[in-house]
Amino acid sequence: MSAAQNQYSVGLDKTPANYVPLTPLSFLARSAAVYPDHLSTVYEGRSFTWKQTYERCKRLASYLAGRGIGHGDTVAAMLPNIPAMNELHFAVPMTGAVLNALNIRLDAPSIAFQLDHGGAKIILVDPEFAHVIAEALSLMKGTRPFVIDVDDATFTGGKRIGEIEYETAVAAGDPAFTERPPADEWDAIALSYTSGTTGNPKGVVTHHRGAYLNAVSNILAGNLGQHPVYLWTLPMFHCNGWCFPWTIAAAAGVNVCLRKVDPAKIFELIGKHGVTHMCGAPIVYNTLINAPDAPQGGKAKPVIGLIAGAAPPVAVLEGAERIGIKLTHVYGLTEVYGPASVCAEQPGWDDLSADQRAQLKRRQGVSYPLQERVTVLDPETMREVPRDGETIGEVMFRGNIVMKGYLKNQKATQEAFAGGWFHTGDLGVLDEHGYVIIKDRSKDIIISGGENVSSVEIEDILYKHPAVLFAAVVAKPDPKWGEVPCAFVELKDGAKATEAEIIAYCREHMSGFKTPKSVVFGVIPKTSTGKIQKFLLRNEVGSAKAISA
Repeated sequence: MSAAQNQYSVGLDKTPANYVPLTPLSFLARSAAVYPDHLSTVYEGRSFTWKQTYERCKRLASYLAGRGIGHGDTVAAMLPNIPAMNELHFAVPMTGAVLNALNIRLDAPSIAFQLDHGGAKIILVDPEFAHVIAEALSLMKGTRPFVIDVDDATFTGGKRIGEIEYETAVAAGDPAFTERPPADEWDAIALSYTSGTTGNPKGVVTHHRGAYLNAVSNILAGNLGQHPVYLWTLPMFHCNGWCFPWTIAAAAGVNVCLRKVDPAKIFELIGKHGVTHMCGAPIVYNTLINAPDAPQGGKAKPVIGLIAGAAPPVAVLEGAERIGIKLTHVYGLTEVYGPASVCAEQPGWDDLSADQRAQLKRRQGVSYPLQERVTVLDPETMREVPRDGETIGEVMFRGNIVMKGYLKNQKATQEAFAGGWFHTGDLGVLDEHGYVIIKDRSKDIIISGGENVSSVEIEDILYKHPAVLFAAVVAKPDPKWGEVPCAFVELKDGAKATEAEIIAYCREHMSGFKTPKSVVFGVIPKTSTGKIQKFLLRNEVGSAKAISA
């Protein structure tokens, strides 16, 4: 017996009997088999059981396969939180293909880049976004994808730009389609684009194993249990809805779909369907808290909510409790499938005052149940910083809930994984209990309403303005959005410009949510070598307050 072999390796091999690659597709198959008549999806008068959802997904997968979609192909989607978007999270990987869920807030040039870069062969489009997709298709440099329209009876306006409608495609598929689970759980399941600090966004590639494990982690961290009723306040395009399409299938729950965030509609659905869980950025909960018809006290239905983004303001955490929503703060990035750490609650927290409890719950916390580690390391020595709440290092993740890497960008992938850890670019500290607390962002990424906004992208636009000499953009605390871009502009000698003109100029060249919400004119501080001193600008607008504990 060789040194590489021992009694536990000889004749004890992987076989189909004792090893099956992990994939969230198994969640759908199980729920359809065990709870065939249990409600899976409700939306505007329509409903499906788990058996029906499984059949619809297989039909759609059959149709896609019939159009030549298979292993390694990309299928894009520009859809709101409607049943079709949830079904695509199963139908596309059933063919062996990869789902690219597009941010519905992006402009045409950004979408065109992503379709070209990801090589989408098919794109599914809601009529609300037909105009921007049509423009994006005209801007593409490569082969344009086949377009499938996804009509929604609740939306008026828009137009069809595709060659077939979604329900027609589903009906044309074979309900007996044999799905193609991954031969290797490392196979890609999704492609998501994240804002970069320079140039075009990077394509984050995630795998079946990570999607499976994060879906289960969501159940554990979010206390979902069995048969939760989940309200889709979180965009499904955002990190694949934090893996919740797969999470709800694993828990055999109910997907309560929601086309857009509307407080009155949300409270109506919570009461009508008995919603138990929801997710969202601080702005979503703040909107609900300040809604004129928000139920208070005993009138509020109890809901468990996950909240992410910039550390939630104390007022949001306290306000959510008043309207019946118990929040748990989670933290993550697209590169770790959405949330991969949680501010795990400890016994006794409920006995504290609301303010004390809120202060504890604002931390980014500890690793998700099935994520190996999240901690703060000195990026030079790669050693963990002291648990003193003061020594700053970089927040890093390690484990199975970390992306494969960046599509067609080996250099960026290697840099992100340097030293055997995923480098988030976020700066933080560890408290005495080992909980991560973010203090600043080294990437200059602004999280506004749960969306990543690149300050460099905005600066590139500002520098194109004829009156601008120097420009810098930092995060400014905002009670509604958590953070918003604030532009500092130094004008050329003799040039004139107003705040309104600068904001309007940016709005003409980029998506509205990325544009600066305020502009400060004056000389921008620089080092002796000409480097802009952003830390001084952040201090001026108090940006650290938006993300520190």
